[in-house]
Amino acid sequence: MATTSLAELDDETGGKINSLDFHRKDDLLVTASDDDSVRLYDIVSAKLIKTTYHKKHGADRVCFTHHPSSVICSTKYNLDSTGESLRYLSMYDNRILRYFKGHKERVISLCMSPVNDSFMSGSLDHSVRIWDLRVNACQGILRLRGRPTVAFDQQGLVFAVAMEAGAIKLFDSRSYDKGPFDTFLVGGDTAEVCDIKFSNDGKSMLLTTTNNNIYVLDAYGGEKRCGFSLEPSPNTNTEATFTPDGQYVVSVLLQNFLSSDPTCQKLTLLFQFVKGSGDGTLHAWNINTRNEVACWNGNIGVVACLKWAPRRAMFVAASSVLSFWIPNPSSNSTDESTDPQATVKSDQV
Repeated sequence: MATTSLAELDDETGGKINSLDFHRKDDLLVTASDDDSVRLYDIVSAKLIKTTYHKKHGADRVCFTHHPSSVICSTKYNLDSTGESLRYLSMYDNRILRYFKGHKERVISLCMSPVNDSFMSGSLDHSVRIWDLRVNACQGILRLRGRPTVAFDQQGLVFAVAMEAGAIKLFDSRSYDKGPFDTFLVGGDTAEVCDIKFSNDGKSMLLTTTNNNIYVLDAYGGEKRCGFSLEPSPNTNTEATFTPDGQYVVSVLLQNFLSSDPTCQKLTLLFQFVKGSGDGTLHAWNINTRNEVACWNGNIGVVACLKWAPRRAMFVAASSVLSFWIPNPSSNSTDESTDPQATVKSDQV
């Protein structure tokens, strides 16, 4: 990650991007923005494929289904009057395939099962709902305290739910009605969790919290392997993401490495992270040496969304602009000097 190339997409009417998601098998990216739009992109060419607008409901959280042209999108407006908290959308013909009613307040967490047609949503109404794309009715409800955040593991066998006081509950997705099979706390941090991700091998979990901390946890026992503190950014919950091999974490606004645990040091051998400043600059750091290894100026403002593509050596950062970051294989990955010429910015499209 010491050297990257950059492509930007600047859509004048897009507004701030609220969420984004990569398709698991196709080279596609979907975003939901403040202008009530859902946009579909080809990530190989960094080209916009389709834009649909949803003025009645808005576009808040978004995620792909298994079909490359279908997504689930959460409601931003008129939730009290319609109760239509989630919609199943066809990007191909801009058609609503199904409404999902149940949540009384805004959905803040949304994820699709990697193995079947079920998906989960967590809402500020203190509930997690489990759905099936094929039917309108909710398939299961978990009533929780605090801000619920949800995630499936990469095999679809387990899902995690974060709730009040930093508690994480793990459920068997085939028998969740029997209750959690494990519960643990985030190393004494009682802040609410705003995002959960599992590594591809299912061994680690990545959490970001509302008090600007990031943790890497053992997914089996809940032990804290690593921790980072974040520079606060007003009204922005920063995302973090695993690289596909699970050896790296990419994030923005990262400030301090919190743990000196030998297990963590072993885990993070050659481990780097990226941080961003308010002007859109991203920085790569080597955790072991704590030296900056690269700096890239994206000029995109405060980054609100950040994810690594599941099938590509690429990550995307978003504010009102999408930035596609691709490692340059011709660079020396062990070079720990900051190279101001390390990036090539393509023409804006």
